[in-house]
Amino acid sequence: MQPIYFDHAATTQVLPEAAQAALTAMREEYGNPSSQYALGKRAAQALAAHREAVAQALGCRAGEVYFTSGGTEGDNWAISLAAHLGRHRGKHIITTAVEHAAVLEPCKALESQGYEVTYLTPGPDGRVRLADLEAALRPDTVLVSMMLVNNETGAVQPVGEAAQVLKARRSAALLHTDAIQGFLKLPFTPKALGVDLLTVSGHKIGAMKGSGALYIRSGLRAVPLIRGGGQEGGLRSGTEPTPQIAALAAACTLGKARLEEHRDYLTGLKAYALEAFRREVPGLVVVAEGQAPHICAISLPGYPSQVVVRWLSDQGFCLSAGSACHRGQASHVYAAMGLSKPVRDGMLRVSFGPENTRDQVDQLAAALRGAVENLLPAGR
Repeated sequence: MQPIYFDHAATTQVLPEAAQAALTAMREEYGNPSSQYALGKRAAQALAAHREAVAQALGCRAGEVYFTSGGTEGDNWAISLAAHLGRHRGKHIITTAVEHAAVLEPCKALESQGYEVTYLTPGPDGRVRLADLEAALRPDTVLVSMMLVNNETGAVQPVGEAAQVLKARRSAALLHTDAIQGFLKLPFTPKALGVDLLTVSGHKIGAMKGSGALYIRSGLRAVPLIRGGGQEGGLRSGTEPTPQIAALAAACTLGKARLEEHRDYLTGLKAYALEAFRREVPGLVVVAEGQAPHICAISLPGYPSQVVVRWLSDQGFCLSAGSACHRGQASHVYAAMGLSKPVRDGMLRVSFGPENTRDQVDQLAAALRGAVENLLPAGR
């Protein structure tokens, strides 16, 4: 039996159109884009078209889009690039305590190299406060990295407002946002947000794993991430993975066309789910409704989340205790929100996709009630 999937924040099923685009790139347009014969030139033309499709979905210029292997690479590249560009101005970075590990770990690495990193803590709703950013900003700040949508709570961070703070303070710090969970879920453009660097990932939007892109604002004097044959404008050398890029472009085109429809549908579905959870599941706590349309965080205090996740899996449901990257470890996001230990220990993340239905939500609510009725609370 096909499982009922409520973990779209972890990954998504590849769209049929994206899979077909990848297959075409592998079987028909398989030339090396750097080759000079006709097959290679066709591949180069297709690559240019794919870049334009991603740029249109982002609302930026094609020359500002650089293909990557995914979100982790994009975040690492953005942070190292900002540190390099600001190396003569200072060694202070501001980020949030609820970022993905793909941001936190590069920041920790820079700390070991003499950088000072300020980690902004969120309020109970998972959102950081602009007043804290203003207080942390210094003349030697070279980077502010603030995710657009938190992957565990769905909280939308004030990235655009942060850009206004930097502008008002005449700060030279670059602004980066990990927009992986917000891309094609919320309407935005890099220019409207006011960011210099922006990361997206393919497998969160129905494209293949191993694909993504980094937006680098025109005018930034970027240095190569990978040196070699000069691909990606000389910044990321290596033969382009055209099947992954083709799938990413197809998913972007579809996602852009359906953004408003999907946003409205998911917003309604999540509201329906939260009402059902509160009504049907004794003791359930809605920790974060999340401003993003597709993610919410709930808790069954007293019931260890990993036990509940396994029990739900046996009932045919896929959802998680938080980010898939935690691999069962305690979430730094929930800890930073100041949640009590029983609530933290019982956390579950439910993330929706357009294929989910109200009937599936009703089944999940019944399964959560079954978990409460059939599992022993911790310490019993």
